[in-house]
Amino acid sequence: MKSNNYRFYIGGRWVDPAVSAVRELVNPATEQPFAEAAMGGAADVEIAVAAARGAFPRWSRSSAAERIELFEAIIAAYRPRIPEVAALITQEMGSPADFAKTFHAAAPVNILGQMAQILKSYEFERPLGSTQIVREPIGVCGLISPWNVPVGTLMSKIATALAAGCTVVAKPSEYSPLSPLILFEAMHEAGVPAGVVNLVNGDGPTVGQAIAAHPDVDMISFTGSTRAGALIAVAAANTFKRVHQELGGKSANVVLPDSDLEKVVTAGLQRSYVGGGQSCQAPTRMLVHAAQQERAWAAAKAAAENYVVGDPLDPRTQMGPLVNRAQFDRVQRVIAAGIAEGATLVTGGPGRPAGLERGYYVRPTVFGNVHPKSTLAQEEIFGPVLSIIPYETEEQAIDIANDSVYGLAGWVYSGDLDHARSVARRLRTGRVYLNGAPADPAAPFGGYKHSGNGREGGVFGLEEFLEIKALLGSNPQGEVA
Repeated sequence: MKSNNYRFYIGGRWVDPAVSAVRELVNPATEQPFAEAAMGGAADVEIAVAAARGAFPRWSRSSAAERIELFEAIIAAYRPRIPEVAALITQEMGSPADFAKTFHAAAPVNILGQMAQILKSYEFERPLGSTQIVREPIGVCGLISPWNVPVGTLMSKIATALAAGCTVVAKPSEYSPLSPLILFEAMHEAGVPAGVVNLVNGDGPTVGQAIAAHPDVDMISFTGSTRAGALIAVAAANTFKRVHQELGGKSANVVLPDSDLEKVVTAGLQRSYVGGGQSCQAPTRMLVHAAQQERAWAAAKAAAENYVVGDPLDPRTQMGPLVNRAQFDRVQRVIAAGIAEGATLVTGGPGRPAGLERGYYVRPTVFGNVHPKSTLAQEEIFGPVLSIIPYETEEQAIDIANDSVYGLAGWVYSGDLDHARSVARRLRTGRVYLNGAPADPAAPFGGYKHSGNGREGGVFGLEEFLEIKALLGSNPQGEVA
């Protein structure tokens, strides 16, 4: 039987692409090809959008109970395939095996469960005086997801769109196209109605552009780079569709002087290095008081040099390779720029870690005395590079934290929670983690400025996929004399 690697999921069936084209996939740990995947084009998008449009009238009228029942069926079909998905993610992007399983592959189960809970109580209709406010699905949604969270981000978009009553055409990243195929196989097994979910693999300039520009797509939900986000917004402009984007980040971590410095610096470095630093939220700008900077260097150096970098299949490994050669080269360029611009190289630096001659591995790197206007402080790196920036006053720390085109996330640490909260309120970011608080799946996720628009997560994410209709005079008893 032909592998689904060479097919797309459209209209409830696995179908051959309109034109035969494949992409060779390279394992970043070995730099060797391990699989191929079909790459689509505008003709495939046309067929997928037509399928989604045809399925919309029925699915948009489905009840919350029907949607919940479907989510539970998807969970049951997907859960046994978590190990298979995890293994593919390790091959596609080099994620250490345990992290690939517990963080990446397990995420769809939690996402679907949470959205099912929201549907149990969410009011799609509510009175407002004499008017009835009705929230309706926006329509056909184009979902474009990134390589760094290949199934979690995609499932978050799909679950939210389906919960709203929308139908979808999805395009995973061309760098991690295989793990999402398993997700769609599970949805097919679970009995998702034909045309409600559709998948076309391909690259951004062809498939992504075709989805964004298509007149029968009512909304785009995109997660990825700010550069690509701008292109998508331009492509979508002529059809006036809603554009929902979670883009780049350059998060500041404001460490106030009353913090437990060594503990906080270690925790901040570890969060910066999650996924090899390939995280849009990574708090890679660590702001410490100038009088504490050298202590911070010492703590960060010790933590970075304790990181185990290597084969993602080795259970001892904490950090695998970066996703591909282009990302490796980019990080090497920024490290070189940091040295050239005069920052203090505390540990790490150019090249691969000792003993790793093959694979896109980067040395866990820390810079100190980083200037707030430098490349290190302004450019999203997407690699394990921490920049420690000194400040003299709290006011200066806030100014430095806000001196970025990005505004996705921030961190504030203080021995006084009220103090941390007061600083957090002044940061121009979509969310702020106080004293290392864990992620909250119900909290809105999205950014200010070049980090995008709209929010994902919980009720806030659901309402991004809904239109608002007012039925005036629907509730005469609510009229005001």
